[in-house]
Order: sequence, then C-alpha cells, then structure tokens
Amino acid sequence: MKVTVKDCLELPVFQKAVLIAGNQGLDNRVTAVSFFEAGSLSNHMADFHKKNELVLTASFFDVLGEEAQIQTVRSLADHGEAALILLAPETKLESMPRRVLALANELKLPMLVVPPEPTTTYSDIVNEVMEKVLYGDNFANRLISNTIFHLLNFEKHSNFQSAAREAAINNNFQMVILSEDFNPIFSVETRHRTTIAEAIREGIERDVDKSAVYTRIDINGALTYWGPVTINGEKHYMFIVDNEDSYSPGEITKLAEILEIAMGMWKYSPVKDAKAEFIKALRRGNKSLAYCLKDEAMSEGAEILSVFCITGVERDDSLKKITSFEKRTGYEVLKIHEGDEIFGMILKRDHTKSRVSCTELYQELPLGQGAMIFHVTGLDGMEGCSDAFQLINEAWPFIQYIFPHMNVFTKYELALASNCINISIKSDTVKKNYMDLIAPFKTSKEGKSKQLLETLEIFVLDAGMNTSKTAKLMNIHTNTVQYRLKRIREILQADMMGTSIIPGLTVALAVERIEKITRML
Repeated sequence: MKVTVKDCLELPVFQKAVLIAGNQGLDNRVTAVSFFEAGSLSNHMADFHKKNELVLTASFFDVLGEEAQIQTVRSLADHGEAALILLAPETKLESMPRRVLALANELKLPMLVVPPEPTTTYSDIVNEVMEKVLYGDNFANRLISNTIFHLLNFEKHSNFQSAAREAAINNNFQMVILSEDFNPIFSVETRHRTTIAEAIREGIERDVDKSAVYTRIDINGALTYWGPVTINGEKHYMFIVDNEDSYSPGEITKLAEILEIAMGMWKYSPVKDAKAEFIKALRRGNKSLAYCLKDEAMSEGAEILSVFCITGVERDDSLKKITSFEKRTGYEVLKIHEGDEIFGMILKRDHTKSRVSCTELYQELPLGQGAMIFHVTGLDGMEGCSDAFQLINEAWPFIQYIFPHMNVFTKYELALASNCINISIKSDTVKKNYMDLIAPFKTSKEGKSKQLLETLEIFVLDAGMNTSKTAKLMNIHTNTVQYRLKRIREILQADMMGTSIIPGLTVALAVERIEKITRML
C-alpha cells in the first residue's frame, strides 16, 4: 500500500503540525523515517539516508546558518526524500529565511514544523508513521477480529459488561471506564501489577484529560493507554492495559473505537458513579441515601477526616495537587467537580499510618484571585460529615463579606458566619442585643464615628487584633490605628482586650457587615 506525506499528516502525532513549504510535494511517497544531524549533508547523504524517507530534525534552526539550510534542503530533495519535519517551536518560523522556503517550494519538498508537546516524542512519531507504512488500515486482525467476535456475541452474552470481560480475557487486555471525575465505574481486571487508584493518579498527573488521542503511560510495568470516550452523550475516560505489550498503539486505538461502538450497540448505560453520588447525597443532607452508598464509595474501615468545597480554582492544577497529596500521605481524597467548583472529603484508610495533617492539602492548593476553600476538619462520622456540608452551604453566600481578606475558611469561621446569618435574618431581641453593642458609634456625635467603626471591624475581624496588620490593611500608620483604638475604648467604655468583651463584639461586627450587604441588595 502506498503511503504519502498527506496520509501521514492525518496521524494524531501530526495534529498540530504546520506546513510551511512544499505543498505540491504532499503526494511524495513515504517508506521509512530517518533523522538528520547537522553536518550530514550531500557528501554523506547516500551513506545515512534512503529514498522516500520522512526526515526528522531538531537542529535545523539552531545549528545551521542560511546557506547550510539551503544546502540541506537541496540535498534532501536531490536524494528523493519525502519531507523534512522540523521539531521546533512555531516562534522559530519568524526567523526562517525566505530563500529556504522558496527553494523547498521549487523542489516540491514539504517542510513541516511540529511544535514540542509533552505527550509527543520521537518514538511516537516513528511508531505512528511506520505503523501506517507497514500496516496501513489493515491492523493485526488477531486482536480486532477476536474482540469483535466476543463483543458482539449477542446469543451468548446478556449485556456489554459480560461480553467485554470475555473479550479482555481472551485477548489479554484490561479495561477501566472512569467518570468525568476520574472515579471508576466499570472495570475488567485480569492482572494486578498496580492498582486502579495508582493508575488514576498517574493519569491525572499526565493530563490525559487534555489529550484528544490515546496516551500511553507505563505504570509499574503495566502499559496503559488513556483516552476520552462518550457514553450516552456524556464524557467519560477509558484506559486499556496491554498485559504483555502485544499490540501497537494503533491497534489499541482501534480497539478503543470498537469498544465504544459496542457500548452503543449494547445500549450500555454505566452505573451511577457511587463516589460522586455519595458526596452529592451528603451535600443535600440525604443521610439515608449516603448510608446506602457508603460501602461502595468508601473502603472498609476508612475514616472521614475532613470535608471540603473549593471554588474559583483551576481544575487540572487542583487535581494534580490532590493526587500528589494522596501519594505523599496515603490518604484517599473522594472528589467531584461541577464547573469551577470541587467538592469532596479526605479519608484515612484503615492501614494508613500517616501523621501528616489532612489540612496541609488546603495550604498546597493553588489559589488565584476569587478562589475560596471551605473545609470542616474533625468530624463525628457520617452525621457530622453531612452537618459539615450543610454548614458550608449555609455560610457560603455571606462569609466572604464577613471576612473579605480570607480565602481559606475553617469550621470556626463557618460557624460564626452561619450564626450571624441566622441572627441577621430573624431580627429579634437577640439581634438587637448584639447591635446595641456597637450602637454608640451610630449615636455618637463625633464626626469620625463611621471611620472608627470601620477600624474596629478590620481590627477584630480581619487583623486578628493586631495593630500593625490593621494599619497595613487600611494603608495608614500604626500610630493612627493606636489613636483610633484609644477613642474606640472611650466610646465603648470597655477594654477590648478583655476576654468577655471580644466574643459579643465579634458577632456584632460580623452581623453589621451582613447588614451592610443586605441594605445594598
């Protein structure tokens, strides 16, 4: 079968390739792949190259001058090479001499630039091109035909799961289907070189969700191929394990396509993601459903250490940080994502002996502008877990108005915010008692009473009663803060450093901030 440069450009590995010259030579035949090193010009061409080769080079721009580039293009064309593939950033195109491009067009030698990609290596290019050259579209039918035979044996099997298991066992591969949150929902395991959890962590670190084609990852000797798959219109991920390295990447890709088609023919609907449904049930306060899902979602003997909600973070970076945290500590993190929000919990397995605080995860997550983390750590079983999510749900809308300079909120800030929201809503004597604590600022005839109240709010709620931090947040001198605090003590007629004063004053100031926002709505 004749394979041309144009045929090769349809391969996934050349998905981002840019044709910069030699468009009329796209019908040049390709029979092999070779490499060009600086210095191997016309006098050595016959020794190192054969006709009709796809020639790869990474030194064309950096090592060769304009005259040497012209000589190289002419030598390759005269020797009958198929195309020249330049492995270099697209920014290098700006420095490409026009004479070189004009010569390539004249000699009908296609020149392509392939920008560097973490998932694309020299071996990937060689493998895909040579597979196309050697097999074309006729793959080694032992895998494809045998898989089809088992997958579509409607007389023997009652569902896709049964057919997939027999196909995997007879053809020496494994498969795992994951939800969009990377939780396993169906698997066929025939070997145990590594765990599914370990494989998922490696997949997340390698950004398999960003690849449009199947990505190969070696995990403890297990060759896995990852890619997206659509089931009933919903995005999932699937990875296939080649148990004995028996198949080429092209065959595995073809196998994945056949498995996806078979799912449609069987009208396969994945079971609900138990881990995701478990978290959703707890967030909704549906404790009975959560208890039903607990055994599926959690390993036996696991203990819930913390629950969290994260918003406004970059999903992929956060998942990588979570994966790294799991590998380092031995904790398991159950998680789901909705838009730019991630919800989940940290579990301590029965055998985990890590002494690392689970709260370290919240310090490691990348927090940009507008990002917030809510977490409740130190829980009393499933009941406490559900109550923690309810606490987060209640406090979420107003907590940033109470603490505008914070982005990580613990159960202490959440509890204060929840109580203050309830006090603000009820408008009863409890609210009046708290608001009376700061009433002197509103009834005072002093012209700067509003300024003093603002200083008090920042001093108590934002600065941890630290005058230097208060000055920094207000962009004023420390002496000014100290003077204002002296006036505040005179107005309140109380020592603010007294242990009995601060709790009530903190609630009153928090309620006042909520009231300001509600008046603006």
